[in-house]
Amino acid sequence: MTAESQALTPVEHSPVGALAHDARGGLSNPVLGMLLFLVSEVMFFAGLFAAYFSVRAAAPQWPPADFGDYLHVFPLAGPATAILVLSSFTCQLAVWSIRRDDRNGFIRNLAVTVVLGIVFLVIQGSDYIMLWTEGLTLDSGIYGSTFYTMTGFHGAHVLGGVIMLGVVLYRGMLGQFSARHHDAVEAASLYWHFVDVVWIALFSTLYLLPGTAGGG
Repeated sequence: MTAESQALTPVEHSPVGALAHDARGGLSNPVLGMLLFLVSEVMFFAGLFAAYFSVRAAAPQWPPADFGDYLHVFPLAGPATAILVLSSFTCQLAVWSIRRDDRNGFIRNLAVTVVLGIVFLVIQGSDYIMLWTEGLTLDSGIYGSTFYTMTGFHGAHVLGGVIMLGVVLYRGMLGQFSARHHDAVEAASLYWHFVDVVWIALFSTLYLLPGTAGGG
């Protein structure tokens, strides 16, 4: 056996060796890259929330009188929140499954996560249709603009997450992930959990936070 052949390792032979876990417990490049990306996303959404609360504080009444009953117009917002939270649990179940090398459990749970994400987007689209029917559009002053901007950007992130998880699911069905090689799964799950947390903050802010009156 030559010195060159002795230098080869199992990871180097693997077609997905670039995604192999660091046996010493360090962060892999995909996971580290996702964490750095999420830091930028936190700052992005923090800016949106800061702008929203700044506008809200300056308004004499919030929401404006014409749209004070918007909570009653969107009875699906609560179930949509529950669906997205549930999808975060199924996503984590998929991660735990692949860590145990349970590929069937991984594929099953990730498929459920993708479906739940699509259902959430359908519900959000239905809410938008109801919004426009009730007269709240992008042209409805600062309230309509902030509502659509915040929920719209989040919806775009959910769509991106569904596509990301769909790609991971497809690769999983091809057998590209195992207990040793699943960093792409971990990275995608971090993104999905982030999307879930942001929606909880949005739902609490836009739907549950009491309004203000008389210079709030």
